[in-house]
Amino acid sequence: MRALSWHGVRDVRVDTVPDPTILEPTDAIIKVTSTAICGSDLHLYEVLAPFLDEGDILGHEPMGIVQEVGSEVRDIAPGDRVVVPFNISCGHCFMCHSGLMSQCETTQVHEYDTGAALLGYTKLYGQVPGGQAEFLRGPQAHYGPIKVPEGPGDDRFLFLSDVLPTAWQAVEYAQIPPGGSVAVLGLGPIGEMSCRIAQHRGAGTVIGIDLVPERLERARGHGVTTLDVSGDGATIPAAVRELTDGRGPDAVIDAVGMEAHGSPIGKLAQRLAGLLPDAAAQKLIMTAGVDRLAALHLAIDLVRRGGTVSVSGVYGGAADPMPMMQLFDKQVSLRMGQANVRRWVDDILPLLTDEDPLGVDSFATHHLPLAEAPRAYAIFQGKREGAFKIVLNP
Repeated sequence: MRALSWHGVRDVRVDTVPDPTILEPTDAIIKVTSTAICGSDLHLYEVLAPFLDEGDILGHEPMGIVQEVGSEVRDIAPGDRVVVPFNISCGHCFMCHSGLMSQCETTQVHEYDTGAALLGYTKLYGQVPGGQAEFLRGPQAHYGPIKVPEGPGDDRFLFLSDVLPTAWQAVEYAQIPPGGSVAVLGLGPIGEMSCRIAQHRGAGTVIGIDLVPERLERARGHGVTTLDVSGDGATIPAAVRELTDGRGPDAVIDAVGMEAHGSPIGKLAQRLAGLLPDAAAQKLIMTAGVDRLAALHLAIDLVRRGGTVSVSGVYGGAADPMPMMQLFDKQVSLRMGQANVRRWVDDILPLLTDEDPLGVDSFATHHLPLAEAPRAYAIFQGKREGAFKIVLNP
């Protein structure tokens, strides 16, 4: 089959690789019909290279048609149309029963002391071959894959794999009171969808903050109040407070993560890590503060006293400096973590109707063949050609 493989920093290629096969009785083989590129895939494209091996297959937002199932898979069958969650969870352990599927005890990666294994996402999360390929082996298929109806195009359901549950959880964790206010940092796919979900769930004031003109315009198009952080960033806190009765929003969602603009020291640390041999770079990332923290520090500054900061952007440093005095003094609540995909599916599926209240049918800006995946990564990473969300069609 053809699959997108990692070959080095900013070097991904479509290679011919062996077709996947059933390895465990809980596996399924899925013919991929659509697979999206996620913002966190860009961390693999550059920052997290030390945790990848040449030839690793990327991608964690796939859907397609079931081709074959293992002997213990009962709920899906060949011919079914399914979306595959990015985290691999068993559905029966303590963590899964607690609604924390991203911490699944069956698939936790003990070598790195991390949570549930993820599709296509480095040694840190199991080094499971991903879904930017013609076929996918889906582990824990007795529980994970989400069966969806025939009829609507793939885009109606594809974002159940990651974007929708990640944004839903970001809003849930933000604890926005009815009619309350939220500021969303970063208007990429997760931040933009978080704005839409916050509006749908009754937030009174939604403020979107970014520096890409097309993303700011996109958010303004459905009623978000936008602020451009590309100029004098020092004016942003005052502007946000002016919009929120002088005290700051009830909640802030950090949808940016480890590669935030305006963090020169973190950027240097990431570059230095990329120059080291893998073993040394892994140790640096696992034990040092290598994240660019501008977005998180801004979130803590913006949120009102007694408010909540919800973090959906991915961070990777183990010793990042945190403004503990400010957090304590303002009595800020922090919620964060990988999305527990299956936990939110029952809430989201009823919204994926012909009325399309969350705008999923028009969410992607680019649909490209798998063969063009290397160019897709380049334009997405460079924010070129209007690339906002890219779907690959094997």
